[in-house]
Amino acid sequence: MTISRVCVLGGGGFVGRRLIGQLHAAGIHVRVLTRRRESARALWLLPSVTVVESDIHDRAALERQFAGMDAVINLVGILHERKAGDFRRAHVALVHKVVAACRTTGVRRYLHMSALQAGPGAPSAYLRSKGEGEAVALAAESDALHVTAFRPSVIFGPEDAFLNVFSRLLNWLPVLPLACPDAKFQPVFVGDVARVFTTSLHHSTTWGQRYNVCGPRVYTLRQLVALVSAISGRRRWIIGLNPSLSYLQAWMMEWLPVPLMTRDNYLSMKVDSVCDGAFPAVFGLTPAAVETEAPAYLAATAERSG
Repeated sequence: MTISRVCVLGGGGFVGRRLIGQLHAAGIHVRVLTRRRESARALWLLPSVTVVESDIHDRAALERQFAGMDAVINLVGILHERKAGDFRRAHVALVHKVVAACRTTGVRRYLHMSALQAGPGAPSAYLRSKGEGEAVALAAESDALHVTAFRPSVIFGPEDAFLNVFSRLLNWLPVLPLACPDAKFQPVFVGDVARVFTTSLHHSTTWGQRYNVCGPRVYTLRQLVALVSAISGRRRWIIGLNPSLSYLQAWMMEWLPVPLMTRDNYLSMKVDSVCDGAFPAVFGLTPAAVETEAPAYLAATAERSG
C-alpha cells in the first residue's frame, strides 16, 4: 500500500508536532485538522504540511477533509473532563465518526492513539473511554480499512506536560507533597512514539494489531520526581501522600483554572502504567531512556523558571 497523503487529527499537540515533522521528513504530504489554526503555528512553515481549521466532530467536515487521503491518524485525547461526557465525546464518539468517514471516502489506513491499560475494567473514566474507542477502531479492521492501535505509557520529551510540570513545581515549592508516590510508570520518549506511527503506516504486519509502547525502565512516581529534581539541580523534600491525602489533593486540584490533577487521574494511577513485555520488535528501534533525553530540556526549563 502506497501512503503519500495523510490526514492527522490532534496534530497540533505534543505528539502530533513530532510525528508531523517525521512525516514531512519522509516526503509525505500532511493535512492537519485543528479547531484553531493558530494552535498549530509551529507547523505552518513545513512546505508539505497544510493546517486546516475544521470541526472534527462534524462527520460531513471529516468526509470533506479525508477525501483524497491515503491514511488518517487520530491522536485526539483529553486528560480532564470539563463536563460529564467529554471523555466519551473525544475518545469514543469521535472514533465512530472517523471510521465511518474513512469508509465513505475510501481511506485505506487508520492509525489510532489509545492508552496503556485502557479497557472496560479500568478504574478511571479516562481509561475506560480510551478502551472503548480502541475497540471501535480495531473492530473496523477489514480488507477496505487497515487499522493499528498504539497504547503508550506516559510520554515524555521537550514541551511535555509531565516531567516539565514537576520541574516547575520543584522551582516554586521548597517541599513537594506528592500524590500516589508509588504509582508505576514506564515513560516512553515522544520521538519513539512518533517513529512507531510513521513506521506502521507502511508495514502490513501491523494491520489489525494493537501495541503497548513503553520506554526501557520502570519508575515509581517518587523516583521520577527525584530524578527531575536531580537533573534540574533543585533539591527538594518530596513527601509522599497516603491514598486518602492523595485523593484529597486530586479533588482540590480539580478546582484550579488549569487542573494539574483530578480524581479521575488519581483513579488512573491505581493501575501501573507498565508494559508486560519488550518494545515491539517489528519497529526495529531501541527506546530512549529518560536519563538520556530529559536532561537537556529539563535543564532549559529550570533556567527559564529560575
